Amino acid sequence: MKKGCKSCGSVTRPLSPPGPRCATCHRERKAALKAASHGRWILKTYGLASEQYEVLYEAQGGVCYICQRATGKVRKLAVDHDHRSGYVRGLLCKPCNSILAHLRDDGSAAWRVIVYLEHPPAFNVIGKVRSEGE
Repeated sequence: MKKGCKSCGSVTRPLSPPGPRCATCHRERKAALKAASHGRWILKTYGLASEQYEVLYEAQGGVCYICQRATGKVRKLAVDHDHRSGYVRGLLCKPCNSILAHLRDDGSAAWRVIVYLEHPPAFNVIGKVRSEGE
């Protein structure tokens, strides 16, 4: 008698090599374990429940708050928090979270980035010089 999948009981689907489940059930279980692990991590580290993470994620439109491009589908968005107060601020992709870390949460440095992008100092000093690579 052929062994069935431990989860769904199917005897028609082949079992995945590492264990007693079919490939579909194996993928579902792996995803559930990964989600549970993420939930435990954010609760332990930030005091944020999985449900709160999801509410925040939806409130941000399912994207990184800063770049508005990263969706967190490949890599979950990071929980950004204020290191002084400990309060959660939002969800960011790794590059945007790294930018804040590099700026050391200095708002005036962030404003200088905006001024720099809108009014590059080189335009006033040497004029508009196009790089050869463009």
